[in-house]
Amino acid sequence: MLFGGEGLPAWQAPGWGLTSLVESAQQPLEAEMAVSLTSQRETEARVSSAWGGCVEVDSETEAVYGMTFKILCISCKRRSETTAETFTEWTFRQKGTEEFVKILRYENEVLQLEEDERFEGRVVWNGSRGTKDLQDLSIFITNVTYNHSGDYECHVYRLLFFENYEHNTSVVKKIHLEVVDKANRDMASIVSEIMMYVLIVVLTIWLVAEMVYCYKKVAAATEAAAQENASEYLAITSESKENCTGVQVAE
Repeated sequence: MLFGGEGLPAWQAPGWGLTSLVESAQQPLEAEMAVSLTSQRETEARVSSAWGGCVEVDSETEAVYGMTFKILCISCKRRSETTAETFTEWTFRQKGTEEFVKILRYENEVLQLEEDERFEGRVVWNGSRGTKDLQDLSIFITNVTYNHSGDYECHVYRLLFFENYEHNTSVVKKIHLEVVDKANRDMASIVSEIMMYVLIVVLTIWLVAEMVYCYKKVAAATEAAAQENASEYLAITSESKENCTGVQVAE
């Protein structure tokens, strides 16, 4: 209980009105709301910072002749809040050869292609844009030929900036590519298609059975109603005949 200056309860003390009582009751509530709002803002900030996540995914390894193929190269930072600058170099070893040759370099949003007839006019950058902190370093190869079969290496060079020092890291992503005449379906897609058709057949059978059941139920109910109406009609007819017979006897 709150007490005034004369030892009386605060609500009986001179100068203490209803307004003061309401203000004193609101103070703990306002403090609690302020703490809750601060906690909510901190949570939103944490969620916002974690929203743009990075997931390393392996590239597909089978390209179709004459089509466009994307070679994935994703290299995520360990700590997303660390400032960094990244560039990449791609090298290629054609199937049946022993040496890797550089085919491109991407740095500061500039794609530098090496002179190579196999990749001339066929390589398109498909990685991160508008930033020096590259994490997606993927490329497209258009109009794929059999000369593009072989081993690719995506060299990732990253400079990390910390408060008192800088740290260089390098990662190599290796991709083996095979060029085929026709795309081969993977087992997952085949199983998915089979399951889809099985589900369609099962649902169709269930729907037909349900329709037959409902039809029989409605037909039975209709027949029962017709019989009931016929019974009532016969009862009324018999009663009318009896009444007529009674009238004739009375006459």
